[in-house]
Amino acid sequence: MIVTTKKLFEAAYGKYAIGAYNINNLEQIVGLFRGNLQSKAPFIIQISKGARSYTDKILLEGLIRSADEVYPDAIFAVHLDHGDEAAAMDCIESGFYSSVMIDASHEDFDTNIAITRRVVEAAHAKGIVVEAELGQLGGVEEHVQVDEADAKLTDPKQAREFVERSGCDSLAVAIGTSHGAFKFSGSQSLHFDVLEQIQKELPGFPLVMHGSSSVPQDEVRRINAAGGKIEGAKGVDATQFRHAAELGVTKINIDTDGRLVWTRVHREVFRDKPEVFDLRYPGKIFMQEYANFIAEKNEYLGSAGHLDEVREIVSK
Repeated sequence: MIVTTKKLFEAAYGKYAIGAYNINNLEQIVGLFRGNLQSKAPFIIQISKGARSYTDKILLEGLIRSADEVYPDAIFAVHLDHGDEAAAMDCIESGFYSSVMIDASHEDFDTNIAITRRVVEAAHAKGIVVEAELGQLGGVEEHVQVDEADAKLTDPKQAREFVERSGCDSLAVAIGTSHGAFKFSGSQSLHFDVLEQIQKELPGFPLVMHGSSSVPQDEVRRINAAGGKIEGAKGVDATQFRHAAELGVTKINIDTDGRLVWTRVHREVFRDKPEVFDLRYPGKIFMQEYANFIAEKNEYLGSAGHLDEVREIVSK
């Protein structure tokens, strides 16, 4: 069942965070649905601009529609991740997405508000909810590239004004995370002091953490043991997710970790089974490994076990 993120956030606020997982292909979609049903968790499917153009957005949307039929017990939102104004408007017009993100965080404060407001007006007219971003995360994720020197934390005082003037339904905040597999180089961690201030300015308002993959060190080790060269990768401590949820974070974005699982499975298959040329062999392994990863991640997020409760809420 496809629902809006607004419904999911109402159920989760202050208690747990909803996992927002980026997908690009059939195997990821199957693993994602299996893992969330395995852990009995609601979830958010994230589609980036890159994913929409990887093959064709219609093919990707068709796979998700089919998964909705194959797994009728699943409850999830379909969300555009890091969209510019053109992509957001296209998704709104498509009639498929229940949520879109407009990322104008690279613009000045007033321009960011103006662009966000235009998207909000178009989305709300069709019952679609909008995520916006204030502050800038460093790192690289597809078309989003921000040098660490240019990254800036969200100003709590600006956050309230931004939400009031833009009309957005949730706000992605910069509190120390970054995109990609190299989030931290030392002992850095999340700025919970900043997050606490933002929650005080926006009590009860859903906040979003981008760049929140944990970059499991076992995955990195196994990739390198199978011929990879990923050195110094470090992500967000997953044990911090629950505290972030207590401070208003209701959506946590996870992309890089899924790519690491995919890479690890395929590298190990190519190393251990060089005679295999059937693409379905590693595909089957990946779907179950990704499902297991999703189920484990939902335990950290606190969303595991809440599916029936959410079903009651969204059915009202």
